[in-house]
Amino acid sequence: MKPLIICADDFAQSVEINAAIMSLLSRGILTATSCLTLSPLWPESARQLTPAVRAQADIGLHLDFTQFSQPIRHAHPQLVMLSLLRLLDRQAVLDTIAQQLDAFEQALHTPPDFIDGHLHVHQLPIIREALLGLLTQRYGHLPPAQRPWLRISSPPAGSGLKARTIHWLGAEALKQQAHAAGFRLSPVLLGVYDFQGDAASYQAHWLRWARQLRQLQLPAERTATLPNQGLTATTLLPPVLMCHPARPVPVVDASDPIAIARMIEWQVMQSPDFAAWLPMVDIRPVTSRSLAS
Repeated sequence: MKPLIICADDFAQSVEINAAIMSLLSRGILTATSCLTLSPLWPESARQLTPAVRAQADIGLHLDFTQFSQPIRHAHPQLVMLSLLRLLDRQAVLDTIAQQLDAFEQALHTPPDFIDGHLHVHQLPIIREALLGLLTQRYGHLPPAQRPWLRISSPPAGSGLKARTIHWLGAEALKQQAHAAGFRLSPVLLGVYDFQGDAASYQAHWLRWARQLRQLQLPAERTATLPNQGLTATTLLPPVLMCHPARPVPVVDASDPIAIARMIEWQVMQSPDFAAWLPMVDIRPVTSRSLAS
């Protein structure tokens, strides 16, 4: 069976998102969640992440530059353009990242287990260098296994134009820079789709992701194939599959472009049939700590 970290993004964005994530974490369907720590709901949301929850799941920082962040907050297209043109203020970027790390640590009293990005912003130029520099400054004294690991947003080949665009916006650069700085990483991201369709469509996406997972070489298998890059089984974690579930609401949030998709994801993932289906397609949900043990 292929190990897979199943991660729900956007914890603390809304009560409905939190409720879905906590339910799926408790059942072992999800093995990770990443948190928007500048959300107004974060202090209340963080109290749900008890030591018992943290023992059974990776809890990470969902680095944000587009929704709740300060001092930098831009619409995603503008942020991408400013980043690619190297026009982002580096000190403001550092301050924005530091605020989010501080909020995580103040609430949970530990570093994040991992870092990823809201709309994959952690991979963008200037942001990725600032992030790695700050992570090294704050956590570089720790053994690699105790530092936050990095989620690399690099979907498998053949995943479509959206997936390739996400990769092109900095996946390879972040992977190499994170490895050089001594951080573990998950090099492959599953779960990219267009947020369209019904429950049957979302189930079909999971079938495709399961096939892609079976075709991937996982960390122990990759050790012998990447000697020149120095990437080993102790450096590489299994792929991450990202998802965005939320419990249904009577009135859809018009400000959330994927609000309906969130409810459809919840409809599929909360089903008892889904839990039984995962081992049938050779998926073994894991955490980074369960692999180390």
